Amino acid sequence: MRILVVGAGATGGFFGARLVRAGADVTFLVRPHRATALRDRGLRITGLAEEEVIAPELVTAAELSDRPYDLVLLSVKATAFKQAIDDAAPAIGPQSAIVPMLNGMAHLDELNARFGAGPVLGGVAKVVTTLNSDGDIVRLAPLAGLTIGEQDGRPSPRVDRIRALLADAGIDAGVSADIVAAMWHKWVFITTVGALTCLMRGTVGDVNAVPGGSRLGPAILAEAAAVAAAAGFPVPADELAATTATVTQPLSSFAPSMYRDVVDGRAAEVEHVFGDLVTRARALSVDTPLLDLATLHLRVHQHRTLTM
Repeated sequence: MRILVVGAGATGGFFGARLVRAGADVTFLVRPHRATALRDRGLRITGLAEEEVIAPELVTAAELSDRPYDLVLLSVKATAFKQAIDDAAPAIGPQSAIVPMLNGMAHLDELNARFGAGPVLGGVAKVVTTLNSDGDIVRLAPLAGLTIGEQDGRPSPRVDRIRALLADAGIDAGVSADIVAAMWHKWVFITTVGALTCLMRGTVGDVNAVPGGSRLGPAILAEAAAVAAAAGFPVPADELAATTATVTQPLSSFAPSMYRDVVDGRAAEVEHVFGDLVTRARALSVDTPLLDLATLHLRVHQHRTLTM
């Protein structure tokens, strides 16, 4: 199976490296400046007592041939998504399987419109990684899972083959019979922890350390979950309980990648993750005052970042 990993950042680089280490035929589609850095230093993964360096097979958009790949793992920031699918288009054919690993749902609609629903699977990636100043991937927690599935939920031999490939690479791989719901449920989690930490400019533990802080996370969660329920994807009670526990945990150092982006002055995925959700909330007549505030806050951050 010929695999193209679009992006070699904290998520795509991590999963792609695992596949390379397992002997899979993997090529990374990257921007020229990233290609230069990876050729100089290699693709490095550190953290959790791990130190790994691979020499990745790289290609830029200008070098990409029109020979389709069997599997395309799409792992870029939402801010680079449109350019990424333009760059990857020559490598995607009718028999290709595309697994997106972005947060939110807007990318699924765009992929379906661009390539047809046939090649496009749903995907939910769960990994806690970041890039350091050298461009190396730093693991911050052991979690490393990828769940996939056909959009219509039907059993699928190609999904089973991809799951087996991922599992052989040491990735906690799963198949969902309702991957669209799973994507919605992760969206609820991401917007909840993102709004909490970005609005308050602190980790979960920082927020819960002050009077009234422990009430904010559950209030944001209630809004996000109400949007999902109105859209037809109610979050199961056990997932709501788990997210509530996450956002109310005292002394927790947890903060999502969006928080790290904001604190470090980098562009954030505000429209794809927050803007799209509050737009859907309006269409579904769901009130989301806290999520509206978080969206405005992040839009101001984005404006400042892009105009500096």
